[in-house]
Amino acid sequence: MHDKTVAELARELEQGKVSSLELTQHFLGRIKQEDTRYNSFITVTEEEALRDAKAADELRAKGEATPWTGIPFAHKDIFCTNGVRTTCGSRMLENFVPPYDATVTARLRGAGAVCLGKTNMDEFAMGSSTESSYFGPTRNPWGDNRVPGGSSGGSAAAVAARLVPAATATDTGGSIRQPAALCGVSGLKPTYGRVSRYGMIAFASSLDQGGTMARTAEDNAMMLNVMAGFDPKDSTCIDKPVPDYTATLNEPLKGLKIGLPKEYFTDQLDSEMAQQVRAAIGEYEKLGATVQEISLPNTHLAIAAYYVIAPAEASANLSRFDGVRYGYRCEDPKDLLDLYTRTRAEGFGEEVKRRILIGSYALSAGYYDAYYLKAQKVRRLIQQDFIEAFNDVDVIMGPSSPTPAFALGSKTDDPVKMYLEDIYTIAINLAGVPAMSIPAGQINGLPVGLQLIGNYFDESRLLNAAHQYQQVTDWHNQAPQGGR
Repeated sequence: MHDKTVAELARELEQGKVSSLELTQHFLGRIKQEDTRYNSFITVTEEEALRDAKAADELRAKGEATPWTGIPFAHKDIFCTNGVRTTCGSRMLENFVPPYDATVTARLRGAGAVCLGKTNMDEFAMGSSTESSYFGPTRNPWGDNRVPGGSSGGSAAAVAARLVPAATATDTGGSIRQPAALCGVSGLKPTYGRVSRYGMIAFASSLDQGGTMARTAEDNAMMLNVMAGFDPKDSTCIDKPVPDYTATLNEPLKGLKIGLPKEYFTDQLDSEMAQQVRAAIGEYEKLGATVQEISLPNTHLAIAAYYVIAPAEASANLSRFDGVRYGYRCEDPKDLLDLYTRTRAEGFGEEVKRRILIGSYALSAGYYDAYYLKAQKVRRLIQQDFIEAFNDVDVIMGPSSPTPAFALGSKTDDPVKMYLEDIYTIAINLAGVPAMSIPAGQINGLPVGLQLIGNYFDESRLLNAAHQYQQVTDWHNQAPQGGR
């Protein structure tokens, strides 16, 4: 059963070939059996999952099911779940149990989906390898000595290893697309504001966006149908009608105009990776699309701008973790200052502290104009690059990452090398446009991801293009040894 997609499982549930309880027991069994190798879960909610699966079967018996009723999935451990520990991969929230659901959590729960647990992640979503998690690194199912990418590495690894058919994820600078690429699954970052951020623990509020992770574009479309939509609890959520993202999956691609940014195909891109990406573009040409070179001239400034803006927003968002209201608290503080300093020093990991320091410096008096304000001006230039490009093309394509999955520990001592892993993804978050990564080849047995970038609120076109590619290729069906 674990080799089937969400769409296939939904059909089998509808036809009565399997029950939700059977599905849930099967996937829980796989998690128990396999996840000791991958560490993709922080918390497994077996008791709650079995209870929800029984309730889902009862709803189906009454004829009150949705397409998601009884489908198992997992939440990235950044989405608050009422009554279930939500850690954000940090010691700071190791024992935090929210008294409410995030909007994404509530919508999937309302659709009848069965949550099996919370997946591992870089601490407070800060990282590109899921090695900064307080609960230990996640390992890539395609190679136990390889990283799964980050920060949504737990979700990507769990889907790749067939421990769950789908998982939620978040993307601040590539944290859906990069791990999706490294683990050989399909991941979608929607337009900023398309999915509510209420109850999604904040890293950088103007960049964070909840999204989807599954094997296929069709499954991502099914997830987005449930997750997208206006939420009055989130002031950044856009009040815009939500289309049926599955309705246009089978539209032909004849006449689709694809742009290839020349800035994405430089010496920074692994030569074999470039070859695989260009081969995937060739498949689109066979499907009737046309390809032209374009320029995104400010791409080279994206990393620098991001690593001023994101840490600045993080330093503000994480100031709430002070040992007073909730979360980790140091033992026997001498006074209020000691409580603050020791709680934060002990509760946060090294990468989180590094970014808080950078962000606090960038926002400090005398440096705000020189760093933060200038970075925001650069951000506007990057956004304008995309706006102008979409006057000429429908979709922009390129690599999701500069290399396949790298070795565990190989970049932890060099933060700059780690930051450069997101060189092809960060500009998309700065601009706020949607993008996704789909499997498009392999190098030495490790997956390669193709990145598709769309215009604002054009997720339907991205999903359509991805789905059509997956009808003529088989990369999305390839499984690591442990997932077979």
